Amino acid sequence: MPTVAEQLRAAREAKNLTVQQVADATKIRTDHIRALEEGNFGAFSAPVYIRGSVKNYGALLKLDVPKLVIELDAELKGTEKFSEPPPLIKETKSPVDHALFWLSKVNVKVVIAAGGVLVVVVVVGIAHWAWHQRKGADPLANLQPAVYQPASSGDTLPLPKK
Repeated sequence: MPTVAEQLRAAREAKNLTVQQVADATKIRTDHIRALEEGNFGAFSAPVYIRGSVKNYGALLKLDVPKLVIELDAELKGTEKFSEPPPLIKETKSPVDHALFWLSKVNVKVVIAAGGVLVVVVVVGIAHWAWHQRKGADPLANLQPAVYQPASSGDTLPLPKK
């Protein structure tokens, strides 16, 4: 059974197309087309690029694309580089990672609204406290009504000298 690379090359040669003509029609780089025809999948950084290129190339050559992709997946599983999908993230479990994870789940609009309500409550509380402190600090606030009584000693203030 021919490999995917052999099928692609044989179909291209049967249609008398050059690598440059295929590259112009599919917008795949010529070095990638050559790598596909040689079975050199290491030229690609990820399997998704290989699959996409094979689909486009196979469609241009009017091959059975779903069958070609199934055969390609079987071949890719045999390679060391593409046998397993790469991990999406590194497995680090530091306290910073946990804190950032929980912060990412916080709804910013709710936090802003709650913060605004908290600021209003604090300002009203401080104003209420300051109002009560002002009432207690006024020395004239607690005076009893008084009646005027003239001084009985007859003493008066001296007049300014001219």
